[in-house]
Amino acid sequence: MEGATPARKNRLTLFIILALLAGIILGFILNTTYVHKENKQLDNLEVKIEQINTSLKGVDTGSAAYKQLEAEKKEFNKERTPILTARDSKLEPFSLIADVFLRLIKMIVAPLVFSTLVVGVAKLGDIKSVGRIGGKTLLWFLGASFTSLFLGMLLVNIFKPGLAMHVPLPEASDSPGIEKVGFSLKQFLHHVFPASVIESMATNEILQIVVFSLFFGVATAAIGEQGKIVIKAFDAIAHVILKVTSYVMNLAPLAVFGAMTAIIAKQGPGILKTYSLFILEFYLGLLLLWGILNFAGFLMVGKRILNLAKRIKEPVLLAFTTASSEAAFPKTMDELQKFGCKDKIVSFVLPLGYSFNLDGSMMYMTFAALFIAQSYGIHLDFGTQLSMLLVLMLTSKGIAGVPRASLVVIAGTLATFKIPEAGLALLLGIDPLLDMGRSATNVVGNSIAAAAVSKWEGALEEEEAVAY
Repeated sequence: MEGATPARKNRLTLFIILALLAGIILGFILNTTYVHKENKQLDNLEVKIEQINTSLKGVDTGSAAYKQLEAEKKEFNKERTPILTARDSKLEPFSLIADVFLRLIKMIVAPLVFSTLVVGVAKLGDIKSVGRIGGKTLLWFLGASFTSLFLGMLLVNIFKPGLAMHVPLPEASDSPGIEKVGFSLKQFLHHVFPASVIESMATNEILQIVVFSLFFGVATAAIGEQGKIVIKAFDAIAHVILKVTSYVMNLAPLAVFGAMTAIIAKQGPGILKTYSLFILEFYLGLLLLWGILNFAGFLMVGKRILNLAKRIKEPVLLAFTTASSEAAFPKTMDELQKFGCKDKIVSFVLPLGYSFNLDGSMMYMTFAALFIAQSYGIHLDFGTQLSMLLVLMLTSKGIAGVPRASLVVIAGTLATFKIPEAGLALLLGIDPLLDMGRSATNVVGNSIAAAAVSKWEGALEEEEAVAY
């Protein structure tokens, strides 16, 4: 945080941790008292739907009995909607606190990316430098993405959570309510190149803002003396935005408290018990991925990678507790610059990372897709799994900014490989808990990428002194 003393920084981190714990405790209390009635009703409906699914097995699909059971199941599903609405309404005050904070962060991201990237590119001076740094950045992202996807594939084959959990399967014909997406060149290019930069900023399309900023920055450098006025103005704007960030960050503990209270009140201990194996194995995978990413960072920047880990603990914690890597964006940018990465590198690498280097989300995609295949008893040979990995590498690049983006990509991939999309319903309940780990990992991956590219470019300076 710009202008923050080490004591103030540590105090904010402490407040976030305390808010996290307070949110978990209050969430459990509300789960068993305030929204207990709604949770009990939802549990009863789930049991009834599960019983119908069991009864449907072996029944002739054309028989009257089958149609009667399907009608009952449809009715039970219809009953769930008003109960969910009532529960969400009760917990809305807690959710709103987190929503307001995330909206304020989103308000900051677009102008911060635009102003810092324009200054960074203009200081680089020419397209050749931009191309060189861009090539190194994308090469790192490609390696990190493949590693994340491959690790997810490897772990799900070792752990076999789909076989070990014995969770009741939804019918293959059921819809999980997730819009699927496939890869198309037209869709990808439309996602990259903006028709209107104003629209891109309004919708926080980071990659489109990056493209416009690159053109604007190169053009600013090309006009000489007049360009220096623009650079000075945008540099001042960037500092103003970072100051606004410091104000918004003061709300972080409240946002964490609200988010954790709402999620624990809704999920309760039951979901953790049912899916404990899957959650444990996934988080173990994330820890392994953190180790691999940090080792790769160590090869590039040496022992300073430990200092980087200490510096980004606050943005990582913020991303984890709010389940949003975007929420940590301004703070991550600030800490990377204090670590010694030049602003021109950070402002270039970090925004690109939010579209091309979501390491936690990548690992989850192969882990989840193969888990669903295992749950349905569908065997996929190594070649098919490798094909799935490559498909995910492509489809994941065109949907940054889409709500529940990982689930959207997984839905399209399941359809491609003839795996029932209804299997996504197995993960919907725990997805918010998994999203916390994915978001934190995305911040770790992008931070290490920025440090590595800075070192690669010979642009990693001495870091600011700080008390940890």
